[in-house]
Amino acid sequence: MADFKIIDRLSDLEALAKDLGKEDVIAVDTEADSFYHYFDKTCLVQIATRKNSYLIDPLALGGPAALAPLAPVFASSKIRKIFHAAEYDIFVLKRDCGFAFSNLYDTMVSAQLLGYPSIGLAALIEHHFGIKVPKDEQRSDWSRRPLTDKQLKYAAGDVLYLLRLTSKLEKALRHADRLSWAQEEFEALTRREWPEREFDTHGHIRIKGAKKLEPKALQVLRELYLMRDKRAREIDRPTFKVLGNRTLLELAETRPKRLSDLNGIKGVTDLIVRRMGHDILEAVKKGRTSSRSPAPKPPSNGRKRIDRKTERLVNRLKRWRAARAQELELDPGVLCPNASLEAIAWKNPEKPADLKEVEELKGWFVKEFGSEIVALVRRDEHPDETAPDGAATKAPASKSAAASPERGKKRRRRKKKRGTRQADRAGASSA
Repeated sequence: MADFKIIDRLSDLEALAKDLGKEDVIAVDTEADSFYHYFDKTCLVQIATRKNSYLIDPLALGGPAALAPLAPVFASSKIRKIFHAAEYDIFVLKRDCGFAFSNLYDTMVSAQLLGYPSIGLAALIEHHFGIKVPKDEQRSDWSRRPLTDKQLKYAAGDVLYLLRLTSKLEKALRHADRLSWAQEEFEALTRREWPEREFDTHGHIRIKGAKKLEPKALQVLRELYLMRDKRAREIDRPTFKVLGNRTLLELAETRPKRLSDLNGIKGVTDLIVRRMGHDILEAVKKGRTSSRSPAPKPPSNGRKRIDRKTERLVNRLKRWRAARAQELELDPGVLCPNASLEAIAWKNPEKPADLKEVEELKGWFVKEFGSEIVALVRRDEHPDETAPDGAATKAPASKSAAASPERGKKRRRRKKKRGTRQADRAGASSA
């Protein structure tokens, strides 16, 4: 199983696709070049069966579109496709090849639902098989040819243990009665679609620190941002490898006028000055002299501004989640992300069926915890933030959930001591 066959001819790919059509389960991984190119692409597809491993080279075949013979394999409901962290793999294969997916299994999602502290593939392999796998090729340039022996062995290793790992994780999910949760997550991944990537001409306002800039500096930042993207497209490099965001911010704040002014700015090397110095100065000048209206505010993420009543309910839900997550040994964000808790609070459900209308909630969450959530939300009283929310649900009190009750106990003890002292003083006075 340690050996692998490289598929770099169309005839071999067609023969492999035919053989894979007879399998009931395969392991799959991909390698792309997003760390090295503006226009990233699928550079390698690794597939393992119970007996063999294959490294399919789309670039040698003429590009990702040449992977078309594999389309029936990925679409087949009779063949289980095992991935680790499938989301990105599905994204690039749908984008580059137009594949459809069914019968998918994701070992990372399984590990999340089982509450593993480390969900990386290397960590799972070491945990279950006691084997340390190398991670030094994770950010390798997979678009370069020929691939090194080290790269090839690393790529093959990514699918080497997936079938055995799935057997262990699936057994654990079944034992924890969470297999249906995982299956729902897998099905959602197969349906996931991504909009075509479009360049955001106002993306500069999302750069960390941009909101603190004065209007003129913000205009300069926008011109630098546009210049950087244009340059990145021209040389087919990721934007962060052209100029980093922190460098753009410093340029926007200092607004250099001469090439010599670029000296000392972090991230602007002598090579950058020679190749882009005049472009940088031109962008700064354009922003400095621009009469453009102020930059728009970042578009809303769709989340409403929370009022006090809703905020109290969200906090109550968070305490419930903390207790439940501790009991289930799950990461709170896996159980129910903050955005989903806010959506529940805004919905203010009167019955569990109402939660089915909350798009942010997963079906398994509504099925398992809908009644608890409604009971918590519909507590017919003024919110008592010192009362243990677990009392209204099946959730046990955790350290975080019990913090408020503990404060209540301390207040009662202090009140009792004050009463005792007052009684003592009264007794002394009468004496």
